[in-house]
Amino acid sequence: MATMNVLVATAEREVYRGEADMLVAPGLAGELGILPRHAPLLCQLKAGELRIRKGEEEDQVFVSGGFMEVQPDMVTVLADTAERATDIDEAQAIEAERRARELLEKRSGDTDIALAEAELALAVARLEWLKKRKKH
Repeated sequence: MATMNVLVATAEREVYRGEADMLVAPGLAGELGILPRHAPLLCQLKAGELRIRKGEEEDQVFVSGGFMEVQPDMVTVLADTAERATDIDEAQAIEAERRARELLEKRSGDTDIALAEAELALAVARLEWLKKRKKH
């Protein structure tokens, strides 16, 4: 069976590198399923789960957004931030959501509303992903 190389990286570090049979990514218009020998593609990603499958094994990585480049034998994800589920501290994720909500409630002249809303959306997406993973 054909495979493709997958690289998931942020500006700071490499989060995942390996071979895969399939990758599912959170595109802006919906989920994208990528198989080996996929046509070249460049797309923007939204916050969500990146699923990387090889045989019966599956790795999940939470990305906060970014870009994905697909070539027939290589997929590169350049994410704003990326974390494996095992790297996310649920207590810290809950605290980040609380701080973002508090910042929006106590709006002052210094508050960047768009940035606060983006931080809240990211915190909520991370927590929803963690809750979904706990169910499985």
